[in-house]
Amino acid sequence: MALKATIFKAKLQIANMERNYYGDHAVTLARHPSETDERLMVRLLAFCLHADPALSFGKGLSTLEEPDLWLKDLTGEIKLWIDAGQPEDKLVRRACGRAESVFIYCYGARATTWWQKTEGVLARCDNLTVINLAAADTQALAALVRPRMDLSCTIEDGQALVANGECSVRVEIHTLKQAHAVLQ
Repeated sequence: MALKATIFKAKLQIANMERNYYGDHAVTLARHPSETDERLMVRLLAFCLHADPALSFGKGLSTLEEPDLWLKDLTGEIKLWIDAGQPEDKLVRRACGRAESVFIYCYGARATTWWQKTEGVLARCDNLTVINLAAADTQALAALVRPRMDLSCTIEDGQALVANGECSVRVEIHTLKQAHAVLQ
């Protein structure tokens, strides 16, 4: 019998000073049985960083043809494609061909090695931005996971402060590659 996804609900209060975006969102996340709490929270942080009423979670790990998050316009054209982890360069290039703007949020101990290996191949992807999140930061985020979360996220000066009322986690946002034309 196949394991089922675990459902998490989060109420988010987002204050993004860098984009002048302020809003409240109620989101539902499905965690694939093979997904870690750390990856789940990286996806949630990516949602906060790019928050928009039209931003939605994709099928993620269960479907390679969909990103972890995406934003489509009313015609169905993909404006923003967001993935977490260290995807294969072939999948990243395909995403860059399908979407106006692509963001990869790499994290964990192998993130630097992944980037060193794929940087040359992805250098020509003009619509690609690659962000590295320190392993210590994302592991601290994972400690905030609860089935029901009430979180605030403040983004300012290249940092995100995620708090749940009991504790807070500061996440440094390190840009490894900046797209030439970026949709935030």
